Amino acid sequence: MKVDTGSYMALYSWYSWPNVILCFFGGFLIDRVFGIRLGASLFAGIIFVGQVVFALGALNNMFWLMAVGRFVFGIGGESLAVAQNAYAVSWFMGKELNMVFGLQLSFSRVGSTVNFNVMEPLYDAVNKTYTGYKCLGIVLMIAAAFCLFSFVCALILGFFDKRANRILHRKSGETGEVVKLQDTKDFPLSFWLISIVCVSYYVAIFPFTGLGNVFFQRKFGFTPANANAVNSLIYLISAGASPFLGFAVDKTGRNIVWVFLAVCFTVLSHGLLAFTFVNPYLSMVCIFHFLCYVSNRCINEGPTNNASNGSLDSNDWNK
Repeated sequence: MKVDTGSYMALYSWYSWPNVILCFFGGFLIDRVFGIRLGASLFAGIIFVGQVVFALGALNNMFWLMAVGRFVFGIGGESLAVAQNAYAVSWFMGKELNMVFGLQLSFSRVGSTVNFNVMEPLYDAVNKTYTGYKCLGIVLMIAAAFCLFSFVCALILGFFDKRANRILHRKSGETGEVVKLQDTKDFPLSFWLISIVCVSYYVAIFPFTGLGNVFFQRKFGFTPANANAVNSLIYLISAGASPFLGFAVDKTGRNIVWVFLAVCFTVLSHGLLAFTFVNPYLSMVCIFHFLCYVSNRCINEGPTNNASNGSLDSNDWNK
């Protein structure tokens, strides 16, 4: 489609910018308007629509339509993650939540790993019949089928959650408290510092993975397949390590120490990749760059557990 690097990365921006604000309002809507079941199904449906629009844009060689599709996809993407966390909190309690979040993250990373390693062979297979933007559009439409599957799973999960509520005589994800937008002014300073850590950390991760394929090909001379393989290690390691790191965080309780180690190892790994020609597999695996990234994710979700159960206080951010 003759898209330059800036335009290509803009597709990531169109996904990310809506979530700067909409994640907050998505959580508010789940709490006050839709509820978990309807919210999860609605946001999963929005993701499916966004992916279809994105694929149609490629199929018709209309980049602006692809950008619209990514924007719509972004509206549902992270808000669905909020709904997933709300489901987890409604079904599990206490310190076991970190391990549950780790398992949840593992499954999402398995999907990302499969995407990195399957999409290119799929494109090559379709390219035997269709070429150019037509081939890209068909491949993206196949990906939309998995978004449809996700939507169906959200509906099934809603059915089982409703059935559990009827059997157990409980209200899904409700604590009896009234959630207000004004509550944000009472969040402790520690919360805002953790948020800054998240933003600063993710800025170093996701743009890297977005352009990592090209980076490994140009600097290390990898083939596209090998570049995809090493680039997908961030998700492969996450998939296997998340539950164990969640368990470790539960047992040690040293949240700040884990965050500090995650940031230090990430700086070391990025330094090796940027300033040396050490085998990138060594940087990505032996230095535990992305393994520490997972621990950071688990920790940042930790205080959310108590907040979702209505028991958050300033001490939860200082553990």
